[in-house]
Amino acid sequence: MTQPVRTRLRVLPMLLALVVSVLFAVFALRAARIRTDMTALLPPGRTPAARFLLQELRSGTANRLILIGIEGAKAPALARLSRAMTVGLTRSGRFTLVRDGAGEMEGSAEARFLFDRRYLLSPAVTAASFGTAALRRDFRRVLAGLQSSAAPVIERFGLADPTGASLALLRGWAGPSRIRVAEGVWFAADRPADTPRALILAETKAGGMDLTAQRAVAATIAQAFAAAHPGGARLVLTGTAVLSRAAAGVVRADVERLSILSTLIVGLVLIWRFRSPLVIAAIVIPVVLGLGVAALAVTAVYGSVQGVAFGFGMTMLGVSVDYPVLLIGHRKRGEAPAGTIRRIGRAFALAVATAALGLSGMVLSGFPAVSELGLFAMTGLLTAALATRFLLPPLIVAADLAPVAAGAPELLLRVERWRRLRPLGLVACVVAALVLLHAGGPRFAHDLASLSPVPAAALARDRALRAEFGAPDPGQIGLVRAASAEAVLRREEALAPLLDRLRAQGAIGGASFAARLLPSAATQTARRDALPGPDQLARRVAAASAGLGFRPDAFAPFLAAVAAARAQPPVTPASLDGPIGGQPVLAARLAPLLFRRGEAWYGVILPSGVQDSAALGTALRGADVRFLDLGAAANRIVTDATAVALRWLGVGALASLVVLVAFLRDPRRILRVVGAIGAAVLVTLAVLTVAGVRLSLLHIVSLQFVVGVGLDYALFFARPQLDAEERARTLRTLVTCNAMTLLTFGLLAAAATPILRQIGLTVVIGAACAMLFAFLFAGPLPPRPAERV
Repeated sequence: MTQPVRTRLRVLPMLLALVVSVLFAVFALRAARIRTDMTALLPPGRTPAARFLLQELRSGTANRLILIGIEGAKAPALARLSRAMTVGLTRSGRFTLVRDGAGEMEGSAEARFLFDRRYLLSPAVTAASFGTAALRRDFRRVLAGLQSSAAPVIERFGLADPTGASLALLRGWAGPSRIRVAEGVWFAADRPADTPRALILAETKAGGMDLTAQRAVAATIAQAFAAAHPGGARLVLTGTAVLSRAAAGVVRADVERLSILSTLIVGLVLIWRFRSPLVIAAIVIPVVLGLGVAALAVTAVYGSVQGVAFGFGMTMLGVSVDYPVLLIGHRKRGEAPAGTIRRIGRAFALAVATAALGLSGMVLSGFPAVSELGLFAMTGLLTAALATRFLLPPLIVAADLAPVAAGAPELLLRVERWRRLRPLGLVACVVAALVLLHAGGPRFAHDLASLSPVPAAALARDRALRAEFGAPDPGQIGLVRAASAEAVLRREEALAPLLDRLRAQGAIGGASFAARLLPSAATQTARRDALPGPDQLARRVAAASAGLGFRPDAFAPFLAAVAAARAQPPVTPASLDGPIGGQPVLAARLAPLLFRRGEAWYGVILPSGVQDSAALGTALRGADVRFLDLGAAANRIVTDATAVALRWLGVGALASLVVLVAFLRDPRRILRVVGAIGAAVLVTLAVLTVAGVRLSLLHIVSLQFVVGVGLDYALFFARPQLDAEERARTLRTLVTCNAMTLLTFGLLAAAATPILRQIGLTVVIGAACAMLFAFLFAGPLPPRPAERV
């Protein structure tokens, strides 16, 4: 048998195992059903404000709204594009609502519905409105309008509604918007005439946090825009769904680019170190097996794998890359598997056990994001370790993988003499402790923005478009809770005078709430009952119009409308949203302000221009109404999640310590290992503090990774080693592992996404400290020259 044939036969088992492992991972990932709904990672709320906020993030109407702007052309062209896009988006079937013009409220079915019920719904309707003196003032105003350029409109609406009830009603339903109407569609009001922007409001059927569905929505919007032949015009989009996609897109682009670069760099390092490309296959086998088993395990427990947990779990699973490198790096050329395992097996098993136990605290945290991440990383790590221990040894022997010569012992002895600088390491720890003490401990980020990957440009665009739509800032809201929609509306009506008083005092600029749009059935009934009878109203109209020059039948439509109103049933949320005769546009306008969750109904009061939060909070507190600061509630969720993660990570660390004590049984070795890990974490925290970094949940996860790789370094340095050759092999192998970590996460630290930079920076600092202190503290001091044989 020729040498080339023998070589191919030697590498065949390794390549076959690689193919089988990759196929298994592909199968597992397809079976795992990775989901992209970000809300699945949210924790249960601990306060009413937190529970409300999380519920709305999961299924609220606001997260399905997309604000669309069209710019870059003249107003007529933009109006044409707006109308064409509205038609295209409506026909797509992906939206429950698409609207592009305030003109719809003037001549649409919804406007006619409101006009026909104006005397039940309008806040301008009172019993005094139909007195002879009030009617005469209204008739004079109508007469003046008929003598002006507005005569056609007054003739159409003023004679049918001289009291102006419909005007007040439509103004309320239009809301406090800053939109102007031009060319029959909405335009931003405050933009210069030479840079107009047409506006479209769309509500998707899919939840705003369902990234897969929202990608299809984005494609539909792009297709509708392209089909309208935009020329040089361009789209501007924002909304919860748009921001979520933007964040995911930036993260994905960074990860894809950096993954390719880091894979190439790490591959070159490994090939240089082991002089064989087969070492890449040996590393991939346990890692992809761990990936597949981890995905299946999380699916079995949680029903699916959240995309974010998958991404960060892969990061944590990076610890397992060290396992095959440790095995190959410690093998002597021509050595049987048993020989290598005998020398490193105990340290290897202990490193895996302590790392897995450290992750167990995350699994038990009760916080979905942390629990999924912990289970994914722990299961994958154990699988990769078992594959390295039992599957790789015969494959490595068959392929004869081993590092090149460890180098001259004299060089090793010179390097080991650096351990005599151990006191300087202790000084560094003391300095780090003093830095943290002076700073009052590590600074933690308690705001949701610390976890946000949304680009700053997208946030600025969101603020600009929301301002143009006149959307209120929902940072502070009132929340009314009751057993029925009617009870909510009646409670809001009771609060209305108080809110009006706050507005008059300058505490708020105004407030939007459901009862402003849809009065309670009780109020509508009272207005209906206060309407005068046909004969009585006819006498008053005749008296009020005497001498003004109107035709005798001029106000016949008015008399007919009031008579019809006396027989109308109250308008309710159910009638607006009904399948027959419903008004979907009006229902969609009301939905964010009045909705049902479970057995309870909620009404949202949205104040604008808040100048005195304390006064507003005092006004909106009671048995059935709450004042919620949603920004503070969101930050409290982050604070709680961080505290839970820290507590359970501490439990995992304690479990790891117990295992170390039980298996090492040597107080000095235990102290050296624990001291090395503690020093690495301490100095890393001090460096981040000096750099002004505030620690978030991402930093905690990153520090868990640092502890995992640090345990590998410390345990292998601390294990008994018989000779200089073995010590050199350990040093070079651990340097290789550390180099891979630094190169990979060093690239991550240069990412465009802030959260990826935070992870990369933390791991780079931590891994460098872990290697340094493991070398200084965990390994034994070299013998002095006089002590050498």
